[in-house]
Amino acid sequence: MTVTISKTQLKARMLQIFRNLEESGGDLIVTDRDRPVLRVVPFRPKTSVEDVFADIYGQIEFLEDPNAPTSDDWQDLS
Repeated sequence: MTVTISKTQLKARMLQIFRNLEESGGDLIVTDRDRPVLRVVPFRPKTSVEDVFADIYGQIEFLEDPNAPTSDDWQDLS
Protein backbone atom coordinates (compact mmCIF):
# COMPACT_ATOMS: atom_id res chain seq x y z
CA MET A 1 0.00 0.00 0.00
CA THR A 2 1.35 3.42 -0.93
CA VAL A 3 0.53 6.39 1.26
CA THR A 4 0.79 9.96 -0.04
CA ILE A 5 1.31 12.84 2.36
CA SER A 6 2.42 16.47 2.21
CA LYS A 7 5.65 17.66 3.82
CA THR A 8 3.63 19.67 6.35
CA GLN A 9 1.56 16.66 7.43
CA LEU A 10 4.66 14.47 7.59
CA LYS A 11 6.47 16.93 9.84
CA ALA A 12 3.56 17.02 12.29
CA ARG A 13 3.07 13.22 12.50
CA MET A 14 6.33 11.64 11.34
CA LEU A 15 6.84 9.05 14.11
CA GLN A 16 3.25 7.83 13.90
CA ILE A 17 3.43 7.58 10.11
CA PHE A 18 6.76 5.73 10.19
CA ARG A 19 5.44 3.24 12.76
CA ASN A 20 2.38 2.57 10.59
CA LEU A 21 4.60 2.01 7.55
CA GLU A 22 6.83 -0.38 9.49
CA GLU A 23 3.79 -2.49 10.36
CA SER A 24 2.17 -2.36 6.93
CA GLY A 25 5.36 -2.59 4.85
CA GLY A 26 3.99 0.04 2.48
CA ASP A 27 5.68 2.95 0.71
CA LEU A 28 5.32 6.64 1.44
CA ILE A 29 5.21 9.37 -1.19
CA VAL A 30 5.94 12.87 0.17
CA THR A 31 4.59 15.81 -1.79
CA ASP A 32 5.42 19.50 -1.94
CA ARG A 33 2.56 21.59 -3.34
CA ASP A 34 0.91 18.44 -4.71
CA ARG A 35 4.09 17.41 -6.54
CA PRO A 36 5.80 14.15 -5.48
CA VAL A 37 9.31 14.87 -4.21
CA LEU A 38 10.31 11.87 -2.07
CA ARG A 39 9.61 8.17 -1.82
CA VAL A 40 10.25 6.40 1.48
CA VAL A 41 10.40 2.62 1.32
CA PRO A 42 10.88 0.13 4.15
CA PHE A 43 14.28 -1.47 4.52
CA ARG A 44 14.26 -5.02 3.23
CA PRO A 45 17.32 -7.16 3.89
CA LYS A 46 18.91 -8.73 0.84
CA THR A 47 18.15 -12.37 0.18
CA SER A 48 21.16 -14.63 -0.25
CA VAL A 49 21.73 -16.53 -3.48
CA GLU A 50 21.41 -19.78 -1.54
CA ASP A 51 17.95 -18.78 -0.28
CA VAL A 52 16.77 -17.64 -3.71
CA PHE A 53 17.73 -20.92 -5.38
CA ALA A 54 17.14 -23.24 -2.42
CA ASP A 55 14.18 -25.03 -4.05
CA ILE A 56 16.22 -26.04 -7.13
CA TYR A 57 19.55 -26.71 -5.36
CA GLY A 58 21.12 -29.89 -6.71
CA GLN A 59 18.79 -30.07 -9.72
CA ILE A 60 20.92 -28.07 -12.15
CA GLU A 61 24.08 -29.34 -13.82
CA PHE A 62 26.56 -26.81 -15.21
CA LEU A 63 28.41 -28.05 -18.27
CA GLU A 64 30.78 -25.07 -18.21
CA ASP A 65 32.01 -22.71 -15.53
CA PRO A 66 29.18 -20.14 -15.09
CA ASN A 67 31.69 -17.62 -13.74
CA ALA A 68 34.03 -17.80 -16.73
CA PRO A 69 34.48 -14.56 -18.72
CA THR A 70 32.47 -14.31 -21.92
CA SER A 71 34.28 -11.43 -23.61
CA ASP A 72 35.95 -13.79 -26.14
CA ASP A 73 32.55 -15.19 -27.13
CA TRP A 74 31.23 -11.69 -27.82
CA GLN A 75 34.26 -10.73 -29.90
CA ASP A 76 33.79 -13.85 -32.05
CA LEU A 77 30.28 -12.65 -32.97
CA SER A 78 31.41 -9.29 -34.38
